[in-house]
Amino acid sequence: MSATPTFTAGVVGASGYTGGEVLRLLEGHPAFEVVQATSREYLNKSIGHLHPNLRALPLRFSSPDELESVDVLFTATPHGVSMANIESYLEAAQLVIDLSADFRLSEVALYDTWYDGHVAPEYLSQATYGLPEINREALTDASVIGCGGCNATVTMLGLYPLALSGWLDEADPIVVDLKVGSSEGGTASGAAASHAERSGIVRPYAPTKHRHEAELEVYLDIEVSLTGHAVDMTRGAAATCHVFVDEPPSIKELWGIYREAYEDEPFMRLVSGGGGIYRFPEAKVLAGTNYCDVGFATDDDRIVVFSALDNLMKGSAGQAVHAANIALGMPETTGLEFTGLHPVGAP
Repeated sequence: MSATPTFTAGVVGASGYTGGEVLRLLEGHPAFEVVQATSREYLNKSIGHLHPNLRALPLRFSSPDELESVDVLFTATPHGVSMANIESYLEAAQLVIDLSADFRLSEVALYDTWYDGHVAPEYLSQATYGLPEINREALTDASVIGCGGCNATVTMLGLYPLALSGWLDEADPIVVDLKVGSSEGGTASGAAASHAERSGIVRPYAPTKHRHEAELEVYLDIEVSLTGHAVDMTRGAAATCHVFVDEPPSIKELWGIYREAYEDEPFMRLVSGGGGIYRFPEAKVLAGTNYCDVGFATDDDRIVVFSALDNLMKGSAGQAVHAANIALGMPETTGLEFTGLHPVGAP
């Protein structure tokens, strides 16, 4: 007999890729009952109309202007929507988990610098950054959680152990080469994401000043030079971080640094130079999972860190459900146990 759900949940912006992933995770989560999924464009259409993997989910898209009262409201909306509607979201739910950029930075000045300002700055002090590996304790009494950006998450999880151990204090510079799949652009990403234009590419799309650099400044207290590339995959983000130091640690020391940081983390795995085909992190094998794989190598004057994840999962919906599990006092891995498939096609 299946467990009786304990918490009700709604998903605002459920027609997008991340909204669909949140629905998928909640549908399989033993403690959640999904009672509402909103979309203006697809009002009254079935969930399966857009998300064919969820055809068995007995819901239709409803209006975000008529929110039901729920325990947890997940908001998977474009940037700017959640900040404009945060009051109504908090009236509808005890806990709001936002998957956009609207509540992931701590100060309005940062939104002035990296985005286009913030229309509800008084709520920033209530918001908690949603990446559990670096902010777990703060999540336990949160009312508003702002999930990390997928590109910031994959980079941060690669560099976090070096930050803890002080190696980033000595680094000059830190260069990040990022490769991302087409799902990062969402369902309305335009002609550049069409198959004819996207297929076979390695296209720089953010040569400098990527907005997710702001999270690295705030939560790791570092500056990086990050360049993003759109590549021919659907799901996934992979970061190669070059940390330049005068005398890098040995591989043995790096294993110690990363094991100490991540030995108790249920979704962090070290994949560094072993046997087999996948000797270092590879986004393809992480499709659909909430894992982040991290590996490393050294040169005479640098540490090279590799990290990979599914941008729609650990970089978004999976991170949101992980944060919800912590905030609601549930085992962290609940509903997130899928370990992936092998072999698998392009993610």
